[in-house]
Amino acid sequence: MTTPDWLDRTAWPFEPHAAPVTDGRLHFVDEGKGPAVVLVHGTPTWSFEWRHVIAQLRSTHRVIAPDHLGFGLSERPATANYSPEAHAARFREFMQQVLPSGSVSLVVHDFGGPIALDWALECALENPQRLRHLIVVNTWMWPFDDPKMQHAAKLASGALGRFLYRHLNASQKLLMPSVYGDRKKLTPAIHAQYLSVFPDADSREQVLFALAKALLGSRPFYESLWQRRAALCDVPMTVMWGLKDSAFPPTMLQRWKGAFPQSKVVEFAGAGHWPHEEEVEAFNAALHTALNP
Repeated sequence: MTTPDWLDRTAWPFEPHAAPVTDGRLHFVDEGKGPAVVLVHGTPTWSFEWRHVIAQLRSTHRVIAPDHLGFGLSERPATANYSPEAHAARFREFMQQVLPSGSVSLVVHDFGGPIALDWALECALENPQRLRHLIVVNTWMWPFDDPKMQHAAKLASGALGRFLYRHLNASQKLLMPSVYGDRKKLTPAIHAQYLSVFPDADSREQVLFALAKALLGSRPFYESLWQRRAALCDVPMTVMWGLKDSAFPPTMLQRWKGAFPQSKVVEFAGAGHWPHEEEVEAFNAALHTALNP
């Protein structure tokens, strides 16, 4: 795959790979050798958010990080479905192609949670040895039933949200900085690697607003994940959480703790929604411990 001119090859020195799935081709990183670790990003970012993790882990693990269709360096077909259900189906295809067998540690963040956890639940039910460890980072796997979360989701998914996403790039220019623990850590250089992916209104509505609508519109999908959660109770799990995340507050962390009391919990007091970008050394150290118990 060719790389765009805006890509900072110093920050992102990894070789590109491509996997054909329904509707298009997914770009992914495949670095290092050893036990497999798959990193799954959310919105409005791409696998660039895992660059520090990839650089650290590739000396001891095989690290794989895909871009969802429409995100990052993946293709963006105009006729594709960009709902979380469609992304989840493509993730299953991706895993069947790139890692068809063997055990896997799965690290999920934001929308990467529901997208990849559908596959993880299937593995836990049908092939328990497949999922070696699950690490969840500021994400969810249930319908939004908290009144504050519902209110925010309604605003994001309505007509005003569509206008803000489409014309002001609200998810990247407004929401993204607001959920950092320290906004200064989202430097202009880093921010540019995310903003450059969605330079026009159509791309932002097609891909980013599709997931904003899905916060409430895909409730049956989230409910299906939550109803199957017991399948993960025997999977080694670590919950890693940035406590200054104003979008996914500590109440969501409490829900993970309640659902999976066997899980280990690592809290990052000074980080927001992206602890792996905001507290790089601490996050990588905690991830190393989780993957090497």
